[in-house]
Amino acid sequence: MPRVKRGVTTGHRHKRLLQMTKGHRRGRHSLFRQAKESLLKALSHAYNHRRERKGDMRRLWIMRINAAARSHGMSYSQLVYGLSQAKVAVDRKIMADLAVRDDEAFAQLVAIAKEYATPEAVSA
Repeated sequence: MPRVKRGVTTGHRHKRLLQMTKGHRRGRHSLFRQAKESLLKALSHAYNHRRERKGDMRRLWIMRINAAARSHGMSYSQLVYGLSQAKVAVDRKIMADLAVRDDEAFAQLVAIAKEYATPEAVSA
């Protein structure tokens, strides 16, 4: 049986990994073992932060909605409560976009929420 030398395969695998760690500091981009550890850690962080970004965006939308609602004389919680009582289904992403881009449409949402957030509307 002929002898199999596997240097080419290993070289390709190492080269691919080292290309992925380009930009890492010191031996983490040039030494295979360190680069492999660095890459695993980097990929783990990337995976986790993709999920964290969802919460970050939700917090940003809530801040924008709250600021716009307060400029119309209402708090965020009152706005959301009023819209839920009115059975208006608008998600936070859309409301934040309206708050930033279309103040008239957001003002209409606030008017609806004010109408339904009052104690008289709740008891009726």
